[in-house]
Amino acid sequence: MLLYILDLVGVAVFAISGVLAARDRELDVLGVIVVAAMTAIGGGTLRDLLLDRHPIFWLTDTTYLVVIIVAALATIVYVRYRPAPLFSLRVADAFGLALFALLGASYAEAAQAPALIVILMGTMTGVTGGVLRDIVTARVPLIMQREIYASAAIAGVAAYLLMQALGLPQPVAFVGGVIVVVALRLGALRWNLHLPTFR
Repeated sequence: MLLYILDLVGVAVFAISGVLAARDRELDVLGVIVVAAMTAIGGGTLRDLLLDRHPIFWLTDTTYLVVIIVAALATIVYVRYRPAPLFSLRVADAFGLALFALLGASYAEAAQAPALIVILMGTMTGVTGGVLRDIVTARVPLIMQREIYASAAIAGVAAYLLMQALGLPQPVAFVGGVIVVVALRLGALRWNLHLPTFR
């Protein structure tokens, strides 16, 4: 039940980031909702496909789609009267990345995948929605830039596994992993930290 609630929260947060990314692209309301949906369920869809979890989560539980539509419409109304600063997109994206990365890792762990696959699955679940969002809104995906983005997801999932190996309960490790991802992502934005580029 807890994972389900967190999944819905992650969907809402990523839907919000999708709307914020689309707000200056002159899309109609339907177009904005489509971007929000791709951002919100892209990572989870890839997760379910790779883990052979059928049917895909949002095809049988329309609550996800309702959450996306409500979150998107609420954000559209909000930014119409109170324009959101760019940093709001980054914050929403950081929390979405963290929640989805740890959820992807949890599902992979439940499927008894080895640690390396758990890290890979968590990272892919976390970043896929953002990649789709950036591509559709004609931006260079963050994982293709010097941003500490995918690396934050990797570190968070690795910390999650390490904390469990040290004997911490899974829920505590989950929260710890989320904190690591968010702290790394927002810290990198706050102090303008980047990964080195290959030359």
